Amino acid sequence: MPRGESRLIDDARLASRGEPRTGLAVAVWATLKRDLTQLARRRGDVLNPLVFFALVITLFPIGISPDPELLATIAPGLLWVAALLSALLSLDSLFRSDFDDGSLEQLLLAPHPLPMLGLAKVAVHWLLTGLPLALMAPVLGIMLSLPAGSYLMLAVSLALGSASLSLIGAIGAALTVGLSRGGVLLSLLVLPLYIPVLIFGAGAVQASILGDGAAAHLAILGALLALALMLAPWAIAAALRISING
Repeated sequence: MPRGESRLIDDARLASRGEPRTGLAVAVWATLKRDLTQLARRRGDVLNPLVFFALVITLFPIGISPDPELLATIAPGLLWVAALLSALLSLDSLFRSDFDDGSLEQLLLAPHPLPMLGLAKVAVHWLLTGLPLALMAPVLGIMLSLPAGSYLMLAVSLALGSASLSLIGAIGAALTVGLSRGGVLLSLLVLPLYIPVLIFGAGAVQASILGDGAAAHLAILGALLALALMLAPWAIAAALRISING
């Protein structure tokens, strides 16, 4: 049994006996460390979204047109849609392995707030999926003839937006974790909620290309992220309880 999981179980046992238990920060760190260790062993789960992202961006110039002006026009929306689908590709496994080995039930029994533990798992998903996509996007933007002055805006908007995508997608992943084939249902649940992030994220890059101020778009992306941080952890916890307890 992983050390982080055993620590959470020990905390639950100590709490049931009325003995002192470790703090919330230790439990959150144990969750982060455990998930990072698991994903390090399953490198395919980390590489699949990045490979998918690169393949989609590589194939579009071949399938549409190599015209630089046309590619530069569609590049902001194309990069954002490809990044969104890549992040969605990895969401189904967010809680799946914990559900299969029974450690998800131990998280529910732990004496620490479930929203914070769920937030720690979402943070790992963003660190290994959303952030690499944001750093990788400017390199792929070169293939789409994206103007050089918009590379930083593309990376910043994707970093902000992908965090919101991870938080929103985790709600759907928690609701469908008990289903054997919940990937399609997960997509139907979260894609409508992704639309505002997609609009303002692509709009920020487009505004940067046109020379308009992109600060308003980034401010809205930040507001969406703040709203997701306030509400999503509690929704994730409620969805996990529904999926586990019925």
